[in-house]
Amino acid sequence: MNVLILRSRSLEDTLRIGLIIGERALPGMVIALVGDLGAGKTSLTQGIAAGLGVPDEYYVTSPSFTLVNEYPGRLPLYHFDVYRLAGPADLDDLGYDDYVCGAGLTVIEWAEKIMDRLPEDVVVVKMKNSSDEEREIELSSRSEEGFELLKKALEEGGFA
Repeated sequence: MNVLILRSRSLEDTLRIGLIIGERALPGMVIALVGDLGAGKTSLTQGIAAGLGVPDEYYVTSPSFTLVNEYPGRLPLYHFDVYRLAGPADLDDLGYDDYVCGAGLTVIEWAEKIMDRLPEDVVVVKMKNSSDEEREIELSSRSEEGFELLKKALEEGGFA
């Protein structure tokens, strides 16, 4: 397992970490976001969207009630929030497999609810509040390719 631990000291850091991830994301990559309410999952996704070049007129919000939002960019961004799902079987109604197997970047908030449905090469991002402003962000993956690409970019950005 590949692991990288980062520290975000502000909302701006979290957005910048997301920006770097979005700039380096590969087609078909899946990012599973895990963390308590208020840990910064949606903020990180907003940064990812910026890194993908999602136009400013698309305001990225958590798809709490729609369950999935799609945004255009360098790669399409498929943003899931699975908090309200009764279980992994509900994903079939959303066309989950089509998104995850597609050429876009899939970001899933509350991914701990569907861990058994995530692909083998998923990048898991665990976010934990250290204080009101600070976050510990742990990236892990079994995949070398995508993980090493993100690790190098985040190190170059001053986060590791």
